Amino acid sequence: MLASSLSFLHSCGFPSSASSSSSSLSTLSQSNPKTFVVEAKVRTRREDRTARHTRIRKKVEGTPERPRLSVFRSNKHLSVQVIDDSSMHTLASASTMQKTFAEEFNYSAGPTVEVAKRMGEIIAKSCLEKGITKVAFDRGGYPYHGRVQALAEAAREQGLDF
Repeated sequence: MLASSLSFLHSCGFPSSASSSSSSLSTLSQSNPKTFVVEAKVRTRREDRTARHTRIRKKVEGTPERPRLSVFRSNKHLSVQVIDDSSMHTLASASTMQKTFAEEFNYSAGPTVEVAKRMGEIIAKSCLEKGITKVAFDRGGYPYHGRVQALAEAAREQGLDF
């Protein structure tokens, strides 16, 4: 074992004898200037959200009796879908990109909390018309705050149960 560790040190460029250690170290540092740099792995906010969404999706699944109400928000738009994951069908959807909705709210800086409340009302009415009363809420990895919270509370007020 001692011989193998000495061969390892020799292969790394460390001197094996103590007498030539000072001269070898000076030539080693001059001939092979390696710097040790530690870099942190940078994760973006989008990657963090995607990881949270993946964790949520492991637990939340839409069934025909209780479909999944999925929320997607961006800086400019807000989108909501009611999805039956077992048959891979979207049962109801609403988005700020729809022409009727865009005409109702004339905003340029992106959807606000008031727009999110209106989206919650629209998706709840659409679900109730189709006989859907219970849903599983999928916040999409976003914090339950602001637009996501306003949308969920408005949908609950209209009669959706989740």
